[in-house]
Amino acid sequence: MTVTLLTSQSAPTATDADALITGVFQGPDGPVLTLRTDEIDLMAALTALGATGKAEEITKIPATGRLATPVVVAVGLGPEPGAADAGPAQRQAYLERLRRAAGAATRDLASGRAKRIALALPAGAPAEAEAVALGGLLGGYTFRKYRTAANAPGDLEQIVYTAHEDAVRRAGILADAMALVRDLVNTAPADMVPADLAAVAERTAAAHGLGVQVLDENELAKEGFGGILAVGMGSTHPPRLVRLEYSHPDAVRTVVFAGKGITFDSGGLSLKPPKAMETMKADMSGAAAVLAALQVVAELGPAVNVVGYLPLAENMPGGGAQRPSDVITIYGGKTVEVLNTDAEGRLVLADALARSQADGPSLLIDVATLTGAQTVALGNRTAGVMASDDSLAAEIADAARRAGEAMWPMPLPEDLRKGLDSTVADIANVSGDRSGGMLVAGLFLHEFVPDGVRWAHLDIAGPAYNDGGPYGYIAKGGTGAAVRTLVQIAADVAEGKLAGSPADGK
Repeated sequence: MTVTLLTSQSAPTATDADALITGVFQGPDGPVLTLRTDEIDLMAALTALGATGKAEEITKIPATGRLATPVVVAVGLGPEPGAADAGPAQRQAYLERLRRAAGAATRDLASGRAKRIALALPAGAPAEAEAVALGGLLGGYTFRKYRTAANAPGDLEQIVYTAHEDAVRRAGILADAMALVRDLVNTAPADMVPADLAAVAERTAAAHGLGVQVLDENELAKEGFGGILAVGMGSTHPPRLVRLEYSHPDAVRTVVFAGKGITFDSGGLSLKPPKAMETMKADMSGAAAVLAALQVVAELGPAVNVVGYLPLAENMPGGGAQRPSDVITIYGGKTVEVLNTDAEGRLVLADALARSQADGPSLLIDVATLTGAQTVALGNRTAGVMASDDSLAAEIADAARRAGEAMWPMPLPEDLRKGLDSTVADIANVSGDRSGGMLVAGLFLHEFVPDGVRWAHLDIAGPAYNDGGPYGYIAKGGTGAAVRTLVQIAADVAEGKLAGSPADGK
């Protein structure tokens, strides 16, 4: 599905469109419209229909021929911002309400016959314009790869009323990248094996001027990537490792992103229950997010070098699969006793983290749908952030908030590390104690971070895939989680807002 994005500074009510979206705040004395028009008494209609302005509430008002559009869609924006809402956190919450309102209204219209939608929501500031445009674009997203022609939704055109064209352009770049992630995650796993995802990465790199290298199973064995190879042993579709690179002539810092790329996770011989496998096509969301983030970085051009690793494997229970109690050797030489083959994402990431030492990163970030424990601790909409130090975890969570994503800093308690002790190898891949599973996984990954490098781990197990009903700009299926955060991290490093390793920039 193609969504065309336009900007306009003309009167919204004069626009020839299938629908006109406007906003409604919850005011102290009732709903407050953001659109002023003399052609139709929208307020009387809202009152008659019982509209309140509650966030994402949708009220449709027929224009009865008095406007160029046949229907006005009033979408709730929540409480009207006031002087008390001027802080950074409050401002970001307001922008998220704008994104969700634009997404909810556009999603509702796109599911019908509307093909040309005008968004007359508050967009007087660049951040507001970007929020409205991004929410509208993501709300209009539809995955139609497997739809027959008769049932496939058509293309969509959206018009945002603002003077801030650069902000809208940035929203378009982000939306394209997040749509790429959604498409990859929503694709059936039989059509997205490691070689397929590696091929998408190669095409994306070629289209955006990125450097790219793909290692096949023979090259992985030759160079000692034992984690990726072990996870992929049970599948007839061999693993791959993709390395992407963006370079800027004025950059003095390098950021490395590594994304878990399990194209399907059956659990291996430690087989998952059937119900738990239904969403496991999403287990490559981290790798997809890294690929999409590199695409955005290449288009926006921040003065920072960015390397992206996509360790790709399919975790299957074939005759050649790794067994519980096998010992494998990760890139760089550290050995791991594999006690549970369903704890496989940390094994492929360990290879990538260890390999990143050759890139000399000032900052190392991995992103993964790593643990079910993340959803137990934080739910399905908030990701967990663990890091080499608490201050970095807080900085990354703040970057996520500014990017419009919910992430929460979590600790890495040293007392949990002893659960990973092994009697036969350097470390075990799981602990015998199920407590703190998200944190234990973070502690495992920390073991493979190069010395002296600041590192953060983003567990997006919940936010990466929406298995419930759609909301705001989030459809059912892949969400595009973490893309905006990774892009924000790259921008922060380029601008010196996010500190890297102690010797960073010297």
